[in-house]
Amino acid sequence: MAHVLTLSLNPALDLAIRLPRLALGEVNRTDVTHLEAAGKGVNVARVLMALGHRVTVSGFLGADNDGPFLRAFEAMGVTDAFLRVPGETRINAKVAEHDGRVTDINGPGVAIEPDAWTHLSEWLTALAADPLRRPDAVVIGGSLPPGISPDDLAALVACLRERELPVWVDTSGQALSAAIGARPTAVKPNEHELADWAGGELDNDADRLAAALRLHSAGVQEALVSAGPHGVLWVSRRGAWLATPPIMDVESTVGAGDTLVAGMLHGVLEGQPAAQTLGFATALSAESVRHIGVGDPHAADFTQLQQQTRVRRLDDVDAGGALA
Repeated sequence: MAHVLTLSLNPALDLAIRLPRLALGEVNRTDVTHLEAAGKGVNVARVLMALGHRVTVSGFLGADNDGPFLRAFEAMGVTDAFLRVPGETRINAKVAEHDGRVTDINGPGVAIEPDAWTHLSEWLTALAADPLRRPDAVVIGGSLPPGISPDDLAALVACLRERELPVWVDTSGQALSAAIGARPTAVKPNEHELADWAGGELDNDADRLAAALRLHSAGVQEALVSAGPHGVLWVSRRGAWLATPPIMDVESTVGAGDTLVAGMLHGVLEGQPAAQTLGFATALSAESVRHIGVGDPHAADFTQLQQQTRVRRLDDVDAGGALA
């Protein structure tokens, strides 16, 4: 199995709340509340560890409330390489209603000083240059904290790519556009994030495929687009593929995209066939929506979920190697 480094530049303590209906301006009674150390990189690490990989987690954590993360990292079995900074890591609320509507209330995050960014960047550069410690891939996930600009992210991606490290990015908005300009190995926008980047609505399968092909042509070797019930698009040197997940009773979509990234990276690193890689990752992402948390590859019915996931090839695309 591989060694993967995940970077959460703006992690959070996620407060997941489930209730029948959110009534604004009133007292609401919850069905479930759950507080968990999170952030896209942390969630990706959870899945990769369950799949048997060795994972190092890094980024920035507020020194004043890192206890939940310490306990989570110990339980997960990951290597903790987070840089502690003054202040508290943010708390994000995820409010899920019975009809499937989810409301996110996210804080800005702890401010990162230039010295801290320089420290992290230099550590990553040294890690990439060390043949004994360098990871097989780097996953950068989530939003940017105050003090870190989209240009900073792009420079980091470019630096790691120059050192021939595969870099997978899952972010949005200006950060996503800047990262794409630095040509990461892979990106995973959802259909709305892809539409923002493409500059127009993506109302059907043809529009989404055209935007994914454009993303691949921009230098992204693994263009991965999650579109909810419309499925998952994957454009790479292996061709253009579409996976349609099984119909699920949705409890929470939080963590589904992170599960998809981890499942795809797993298949690519293991050299699995394209259809197998996409089908596995899509089924695992579908598994995650029926409960709070990331997908469980050891779920009793996971084999059935894979069998219910439809994967088909759309056309041929020729590009560079997946991990080059």
